[in-house]
Amino acid sequence: MEAKLPADETKGYVPAYEYRITLHGLTEWIGRISLRIGYNENIRYGGNIGYEINKAYRGKHYAVKACEIVKQVAIAHGMDKIIITCNPDNYPSRKNCEKIGAKLTEIVD
Repeated sequence: MEAKLPADETKGYVPAYEYRITLHGLTEWIGRISLRIGYNENIRYGGNIGYEINKAYRGKHYAVKACEIVKQVAIAHGMDKIIITCNPDNYPSRKNCEKIGAKLTEIVD
């Protein structure tokens, strides 16, 4: 874990964990993922999970694997649903969501 961020109600932030995504046995990071614990209006737009994979490592399902890992952390925190948001035109991210069993529930403007 890179950081554990406390809630900040004045900004509408829930507590969050930030992780570095690395390959086993290597220290070079290939991306990052964050898990925001809980629900509020900001989560509806920003989601509980946010991730970024460095360009050279995209297309290898690392985001899917990272989402599956942080999903277990969310479950351990008693979360019964996880909201993931992405741009509707971001087809790779939408495919990642499908691969972890997420369902499109709405498109928010």
